[in-house]
Amino acid sequence: MADALVLGGSGQIGQAAVRALLVDGWDVRVLCRGSGDHAGRVRAWGAEPVLGDRHDPAALDRALGAGVDVLVDAIAYDDRDAAQVLAYQHRVGSAVVVSSAAVYADGAGRSLETEEFPDLPEPVGEEQATVAPGRTGYAGGKAALEQAWLGQHRVPATVLRPGAIHGPGCVQPREWTFVKRALDSRAVRVLAFDGESRFHTTSSAVLGELIRLAAAAPGTRVLNAVDPQALTVAEIGAAVHAAMGHDAETVAFSGPPRGNVGLTPWAVPAPVVLDMAAAARELGYVAPGTYEQTVGAAVEWLLAAGAREDWRTVFPGVARMEAGRDFFDYAAEDDHLARAAR
Repeated sequence: MADALVLGGSGQIGQAAVRALLVDGWDVRVLCRGSGDHAGRVRAWGAEPVLGDRHDPAALDRALGAGVDVLVDAIAYDDRDAAQVLAYQHRVGSAVVVSSAAVYADGAGRSLETEEFPDLPEPVGEEQATVAPGRTGYAGGKAALEQAWLGQHRVPATVLRPGAIHGPGCVQPREWTFVKRALDSRAVRVLAFDGESRFHTTSSAVLGELIRLAAAAPGTRVLNAVDPQALTVAEIGAAVHAAMGHDAETVAFSGPPRGNVGLTPWAVPAPVVLDMAAAARELGYVAPGTYEQTVGAAVEWLLAAGAREDWRTVFPGVARMEAGRDFFDYAAEDDHLARAAR
């Protein structure tokens, strides 16, 4: 059997990668911290845990051992993370590295991190321009990560660009904004931009399948990594609530959110839709399911995780996305609905 090492293998993307590689017959090692029950979960999957921090050279050295046929980096942030691994490139046969669709920029240089939203083509292909590499922001960091891997010639590297990721184990589960509404017995989904915002989603199952295929067919390439369709936020909300058996009505209005009303993590003024043709062409990729078919696993995990303790502790990424606002400002929402009904 071939050997694989997954960095970040106990997280959302990593666990999907580990399971997909195990199904394909790989011997999988996972570098994971010793906190919690990470090691126990990794062993339960059938993989071998190596305890330590990825930023500790000694831990990475232990995890690589005599060498691996493929290294999957699910948690790299910028070029420094690439350099850390490439210092051991003689022990790495190939790599699969998770980047982000946040790197894309339009012709005017606008991106998801600029004040003015980008006007991207629909769909966005991998040849689309990206932000400048750097270390001052998330998108720039990911662009620098990509450049570091793609600019070297020793290790074939597949770079994956996911959209809004969903699946078990997520610390930034956007779907929680609809799951909690159902738990709070809200009968409506109030959405800005007429409920038509499209921010392409990515199931962790999609990433697992792409990692499996890329590991078996090493090459230097960049591939989008998103669900088969880019659903509208109204369709996403309906799918989440359908998975919960919750009946709610969509009430939408034109334009951006009005304060907290209509606010969701997918509330974008222009579409962000990615093209998956290259993955099909280069890897023979076939989607493991639609959003409606895969989101149930995310919902099931959210219900269990959210019941353990306060959601802001369990899902800190959602709290960060609020950025001083409130996804669950029901008082403002009820006032909006009352005024609209007059």
